Amino acid sequence: MDSIGKKLLDIAEQELGYTEKSGGYTKFGNWWFENVDDDPYFKTAPWCDMFLAWAADKAGVTEQAGQFAGTVDHAKWFRKNDAWGTEPEPGAIVFFDWNGSNDIDAIDHVGIVKKVDGKKIHTIEANVDGVHLKEKVRDSSMIVGYGYPAKVKVAAKPDKYVPKHAAPAPSPQEIAAAAPGEQGTARTQNQDAKPDGQFTVGGQDMVLGGLVAVAVVGTVALAAGRSAAAKVPSAPPVRVRKRGKHHRRPVALPADITPAQLEEAEAATTMMPAISAAVAAEAEDREFWGKIEHLKEDQELAFWDSLHAEVVTRSKANGSGHAVPSSLTS
Repeated sequence: MDSIGKKLLDIAEQELGYTEKSGGYTKFGNWWFENVDDDPYFKTAPWCDMFLAWAADKAGVTEQAGQFAGTVDHAKWFRKNDAWGTEPEPGAIVFFDWNGSNDIDAIDHVGIVKKVDGKKIHTIEANVDGVHLKEKVRDSSMIVGYGYPAKVKVAAKPDKYVPKHAAPAPSPQEIAAAAPGEQGTARTQNQDAKPDGQFTVGGQDMVLGGLVAVAVVGTVALAAGRSAAAKVPSAPPVRVRKRGKHHRRPVALPADITPAQLEEAEAATTMMPAISAAVAAEAEDREFWGKIEHLKEDQELAFWDSLHAEVVTRSKANGSGHAVPSSLTS
């Protein structure tokens, strides 16, 4: 006997002797009402197949055994999954037609095979002999066929989606190291990044002024914020909710939809941190540039403007992109 069939039988055997309550109520129909379909009809409905759905849930093999309240749809589900046949074996789901036909559309009842003894099939069945859950001995004359849970191929589950939260902000040293230098390189021979805003220009060390350092780092950070905001979806993904239905076939996913995409749709709320970050970045952008607007005439900024102008002038004069002002050379 395969492990899936054994799990089902172990659960089913523990329920032997259960009887239907007044009015047709069963705990299996009530479980179906609370977990699969909230139509009160199922609390007192015929329960032979709902019992098997309950047992499969308890055994953790619902994907292999199916979850149905209707015997015909259950049998067709096994056939669709290439898990249908006519040979009895322990742990198989057995389907009956009391008229003795081999027509899958005429199935009346269902149970689970406990053992096979020659031509006799020992079963555990619910809603049999009126109101009981008990063992029965059957012959093949009323059996339409068998569903084999162990033969149902279950698709591998995708890795669980884990939201990727924002990483720590980069340090000024990391930003300086990553900033492109002359001729597209990260750092050049005449401009090497050093700790604490210190740079080497023309062989001499200079300390980047506090306000200018804030401006440089802030500009890079704001650019990164705008990039993150551009990646936020324009509309939230559609949330998908699956719900069982009585006498309905399982719903197959469309060819262009994968389980991973359903997981991503369920994680729609994970976009909120990115949206909040984008809004915060825009607010910081306005606040930052408002604060430094009055520094346009600051001597320190004027120094850098003059330095840049002199570099450009000497570069044009010497015909080289690496000219250095004479005031900075020894």
